[in-house]
Amino acid sequence: MHPGPINRGVEIDSAVVDGKQSVILPQVTFGIAVRMAVMSIVAGNEA
Repeated sequence: MHPGPINRGVEIDSAVVDGKQSVILPQVTFGIAVRMAVMSIVAGNEA
């Protein structure tokens, strides 16, 4: 999963990021929630 942020034009071209097959932006969006849940479980706060 891509953690974001995206360095357009440096690590990846904007055409690839915005392409119809790209899943980078949803991965960034959902990745935040997943990481927060994992950190909560690890910290002992059952989600």
